[in-house]
Amino acid sequence: MAGVLDEVDRRTQLAGQNRLELLLFRLGGNQRFGINVFKVQEVIPCPALTKVPHARSVVRGIANMRGRAITVIDLAMAIGRPPITDLSTAYVIVTEYNRSVQGFLVSGMDRIINMRWEEILLPPKGSGSHYMTAVTHLDKDLVEIIDVEKVLAEVMHVNETVAEDVLREHAPVTDFHVLVADDSSVARRQIQRTLDQLGMTCTVVNDGKQALDYLKKLASEGKPVADRIQLIISDVEMPEMDGYTLTTEIRSDPKLRDLYVILHTSLSGVFNNALVQKVGADQFIPKFDPSELARAIMERAKSVAETA
Repeated sequence: MAGVLDEVDRRTQLAGQNRLELLLFRLGGNQRFGINVFKVQEVIPCPALTKVPHARSVVRGIANMRGRAITVIDLAMAIGRPPITDLSTAYVIVTEYNRSVQGFLVSGMDRIINMRWEEILLPPKGSGSHYMTAVTHLDKDLVEIIDVEKVLAEVMHVNETVAEDVLREHAPVTDFHVLVADDSSVARRQIQRTLDQLGMTCTVVNDGKQALDYLKKLASEGKPVADRIQLIISDVEMPEMDGYTLTTEIRSDPKLRDLYVILHTSLSGVFNNALVQKVGADQFIPKFDPSELARAIMERAKSVAETA
């Protein structure tokens, strides 16, 4: 238990400091890719894989890891690159995204680096990759950060429809506007579709810095921001400014501190409650359950209506 608590304490020091740790790996060739260490449970040499009949070609098989079956996805194939052929030297990165555990087959491991989110940038226009959510530079080389949510949405079915019984609970709400901050195009679409089903309007931005700039612009116009933005739904992992730092900045600004913030992220595990409490978010919801998200939005709308 002490080891777990020490790890929670170590990682919570990154929350609100706009820092992250990236695990770097390769998918054949010299190009380096990265994912947030928070998503990683373990990295192992590729074990024996059992083929899955009728599975998509990117699913290389099922691995039995200490009594649990893990789907292993060839990450190179999933983003349109040639498949990884030599499994004897390959690795599997076991990750937890969007309430599920899966393994990503990679050709080689590099290292873990600690960076500031300001060093993580939006992909350059015309980059040609639909699976790149951000980039950074290391040793004068470009590191590509993969939009894993897009990969999983294509490989595994993701339900985007709010349950009928949840919709029946929802009374129409007027003058309820949501600010959405997420760097993943897939996640933005999913959240906007949920809001559309609830009949609500939203403003969508790509990262925490854009969200904070937008809120400060509203504040400069003199009218209380809470009269124009009743809810903020923010991802955690975003270029330039993450969701933890965005929340910290909101809570430290007298004109913004009362805004209601939901952190809506594919990050999950034992760290979330400690991190949310540290930065002062109102709620944490793992991605992506449209009905759970809809209920949280409706509860907030009901609270706003009762205090109007």
